[in-house]
Amino acid sequence: MNKFLNIAAALALACTISSVAAQDLASIAMTAKQQQVSGITVAAINLSSNTESRLIPGEIVVPVGQQRVVGAAQSGLIDALYVAAGEQVKKGQALGHISSPDLLGLQRDYLQALTQNRLAKNTYDRDAELFKDGIIAERRYLTSRSAFEEVNALLKQRGQALKLSGMPDTAISRLGKTSELTNGLTITSPIDGQVLEQLVTTGQRIDAMMPMFHIGSLTPLWLEMHAPVESFKSLALGMKVSIPQYQAEGKIIAIIRNINKNDQTMTVRAEINQHAERLSPGQFVEAKVVSDSTNAKQFSLPRVAVVRQGTDSYIFVQTDQGFTPLKVQVLSEQANQVVIAGALSGAEKVAVSGTSAIKAAWLGAGGE
Repeated sequence: MNKFLNIAAALALACTISSVAAQDLASIAMTAKQQQVSGITVAAINLSSNTESRLIPGEIVVPVGQQRVVGAAQSGLIDALYVAAGEQVKKGQALGHISSPDLLGLQRDYLQALTQNRLAKNTYDRDAELFKDGIIAERRYLTSRSAFEEVNALLKQRGQALKLSGMPDTAISRLGKTSELTNGLTITSPIDGQVLEQLVTTGQRIDAMMPMFHIGSLTPLWLEMHAPVESFKSLALGMKVSIPQYQAEGKIIAIIRNINKNDQTMTVRAEINQHAERLSPGQFVEAKVVSDSTNAKQFSLPRVAVVRQGTDSYIFVQTDQGFTPLKVQVLSEQANQVVIAGALSGAEKVAVSGTSAIKAAWLGAGGE
């Protein structure tokens, strides 16, 4: 019964003030008695020092620049593994060992080129001295120099082939001094981090470039949130992000303007620096976005104070004659609170109940 009485009162009120409001659509004339009958109350707006969004789901991932896939540069047999998934490793630490017959051929070719290079250099140095003393013709000197340069290029090429096969510079240098061939390669970690995946087992035969380990540095981590598309206007780079359940914090580093057509969300990427060790890649969490509003006035109101008209949001600001509708931007919404921005000084009082009656009067008077 009370519900029908309130609706009837609102309709009657709309008819009573329609002639006045028609003259000034920016104002809604309403006496104190009419406000009381319609159950309208007002409250002061509160300046908000920061804005917290509702909880937004997201996934923890390893930043692309902090992960490596370690593969075998040569085909062969894995005869030893030294680490497993979950272990911390240092850059240059041995991860495993591969026996590779192909490596023997590369070392042999390198030593042959090294011998040819030494011989060509001796010939070139001797002919250079003879040409300087005028004993031999220039043609012979140029021929010796050309042969040396050609063999030297071949040596560099075969040395590069050994590097690509996984042999470090120290091992190549030792090979050149001792001529001792090795039939195995030690696989090492390219970065400090944690072994996220072990992709092979001891005794397995592998091909060249086949992945063996997935290694990642887990500080910092990325949080990729799936935010509603309507929150795009309220998000900005540098905004603080918190994961309350783990007391982890970071900031937004990317807003990807590619909308998921299935659920109309966009990906917002945050870098988590504080307490990232409490999180794990692949973990799903809920986060809040907090914006510092020290340079812009943002105000906190009860959620019922904001009314929707089409795609726009309004509040009703109290005046001496009644109320004035004011278009505002909704920055964030919680269960019972909303944070807005608009042309407000902070001294206003706005309607926080009975807004449906004011809106009925406003629309009945020809408002938006």
